[in-house]
Amino acid sequence: MKYYILLLFFLLPSLAFYAQSDGQFMGETISFKSDDGLKVTADLYMANESNSPFIILYHQAGYSRGEYRSIAPQLNAMGFNCLAVDQRSGDKVNGIINETHKRAIAANRPTDYLDAIPDIEAAYLYVKYSIKPDKIILWGSSYSAALMFYMGSVHHKNLNGILCFAPGNYFKINNKELKTYAARITCPVFITSAKSEYKNWKGIYDQIRSDKSYFLPESEGKHGSKALWSDNPSHQAYWAAVTKFLTKL
Repeated sequence: MKYYILLLFFLLPSLAFYAQSDGQFMGETISFKSDDGLKVTADLYMANESNSPFIILYHQAGYSRGEYRSIAPQLNAMGFNCLAVDQRSGDKVNGIINETHKRAIAANRPTDYLDAIPDIEAAYLYVKYSIKPDKIILWGSSYSAALMFYMGSVHHKNLNGILCFAPGNYFKINNKELKTYAARITCPVFITSAKSEYKNWKGIYDQIRSDKSYFLPESEGKHGSKALWSDNPSHQAYWAAVTKFLTKL
């Protein structure tokens, strides 16, 4: 599979990364429960064998699983299965409403960034114990990218890679700085963002002791995973950097 991904890396400039409408959705919308009983909605993209490497995709603030409608199929083509998750801290994007957020509001549950941790954890546990892939990779965008450092610390023995799109010191967890959690990660880590956001995560990046790499575009770039959307002029450069990282996992 690594050779196939590497081939895609060299072909990236000629690939068409398009915005996928709901009518082109080729996944399956599923649900599972968080540990507080809230039902979590997610889009499952199983295009490869069930034991293939698996990427769990978490969205940015104010968004939904719709952030990955054009990204997940490209990852499928590279040999990865994916799960794009609706966290309760979010809303909608690309016409896709965050169903987990809707349920949380209806149930009068809090929907701040840290309140999404049970949903993020539930998605990880669903993949680990229901799908049982050989490798699990976490992918976060903005606030969820920051939460990936926490997840990488808690599950450091069971992860094969982490990708963070525009993380930052957005909060503390249990009164601890995110760099404290980052220092406990043992799997490879990749970080990217808009060029001007480098200062937001440089201090955290410096504390990572495992294999690590980062990418900054020549142009300003974009915040979060939408850096990979086709309307970003530098999306192909972002995709090339992501592909290069994934070949090592």
